[in-house]
Amino acid sequence: MGTDSRALRCLVTGATGYIGGRLVPELLAAGHSVRCLARSPGKLRDHPWAGRVEAVRGDVTDGDSVSAALEGMDVAYYLVHALGSGSGFEDADRRAAGLFGERAHAAGVRRIVYLGGLTPAGVPERELSPHLRSRAEVGRILMASGVPTAALRAAVIIGSGSASFEMLRYLTERLPAMVTPSWVSTRTQPIAVRDVLRLLVGCARLPDDVNRTFDIGGPDVLTYEGMMRRYAAVAGLPKRLIIPVPVLSPRLSSLWVGLVTPVPGAVARPLVESLRHEVVCAEHDIARYVPDPPGGPLGLDQALRLALKRIRDADVATRWSSASAPGAPSDPLPTDPDWAGGSLYTDHRERAVDASPEALWQVVEAIGGENGWYSSPWAWALRGRLDRLVGGAGLRRGRRDAARLRAGDCLDFWRVEEIDPGRLLRLRAEMRLPGLAWLELRVDRDPAGGTVFRQQALFHPRGLAGHLYWWGVSPFHAMVFGGMARNIAAEAEANAVGRG
Repeated sequence: MGTDSRALRCLVTGATGYIGGRLVPELLAAGHSVRCLARSPGKLRDHPWAGRVEAVRGDVTDGDSVSAALEGMDVAYYLVHALGSGSGFEDADRRAAGLFGERAHAAGVRRIVYLGGLTPAGVPERELSPHLRSRAEVGRILMASGVPTAALRAAVIIGSGSASFEMLRYLTERLPAMVTPSWVSTRTQPIAVRDVLRLLVGCARLPDDVNRTFDIGGPDVLTYEGMMRRYAAVAGLPKRLIIPVPVLSPRLSSLWVGLVTPVPGAVARPLVESLRHEVVCAEHDIARYVPDPPGGPLGLDQALRLALKRIRDADVATRWSSASAPGAPSDPLPTDPDWAGGSLYTDHRERAVDASPEALWQVVEAIGGENGWYSSPWAWALRGRLDRLVGGAGLRRGRRDAARLRAGDCLDFWRVEEIDPGRLLRLRAEMRLPGLAWLELRVDRDPAGGTVFRQQALFHPRGLAGHLYWWGVSPFHAMVFGGMARNIAAEAEANAVGRG
């Protein structure tokens, strides 16, 4: 490592994602200044560090916004990928990486740091899964850009809220006995998320002549079955009965994972495919530049304990679902004037509430997840199951925090699009729909100073199917949305009486 200790100017792409959202405060703590490139900068505003960074709007596929974001930067973190996206993602990743590397070189950036996937040794690239193949290709493109690049390659990342951890956690907790795919017998080398972050921060100061990949992993090498057994032991669960069978393909395996865990099949599939081959670090050269901490990298058991503690303490900073929103920046908002001539169906409910606005807001902000939706649980559960059957997220994503929400948070099959604490919560639907949908919950006062709860469901149909969908579900609105408004008001009133 060099001895230069000056503060660096760092660009973080993917700051709304799982790793990016955790990297930013680590870079700030190390004394660096940070600029975040995001398609929707508003999703960053509720992070504790939001006031200490510069957030700029843009996309890695847009050359002008990439050039503007890279201007004046010393280090650029490339943390975007197409996990869970549809066909054509390899071409999209290839073009985005090429553009980013080209513009970084033109801007005089001193270093690119990229986090990709660990590829199995000795396996021809053509036999790798499309996602692993694409991750490897992105690393090569960045290293060929003329900007010195550190391409870190990790297998399974263990941390509260990571997709890999959620998959491991729910498979183990929900299935005391399971028939599993054969890949549970494949060896892998997990790494704790805090070690990933430590290495990403350390790579900002690599010597200028370092342009290569680095395998990164923790001290434990074990099978996925071994990881499930270790999780059960750390979590205090009875010993699991695990029976591997050879007949489940990656596609069937991902559907199985999607059924049992909150991780949708589209996201689970690349995770599953990465476990088909043994992924173990072939070297630990990164320690020459970013020394191991005293005692070495965290072992699996310690990483699991830390992740479980964060969940128990409701201290999960980011989740895998943070970056899974399919909506484009050009998607309309329910506040757009005239809807460009399109249709906008609404269901409006309003109730006077015998409680303070603060008591009502506390109920509104806690909606979803384990707290439920305050009406017809069977209807919500059925809608969630139907959504998962067609490849959607369903209800199992839950909440990042049991009591507090921030812009960009996922909330079951919704996403927090706008939150004005104490006044407004607007959710955008992420279930599979023939159109766009929102749910707005407002806390207001009437002219006499009383508390009023206003609830509005909005739907912008796409084509005939969208119109038919709205009219098909309209008969259930009184039960679902009407019950929700009544029960939210009643909960706020009951809480106010209890506190009184």
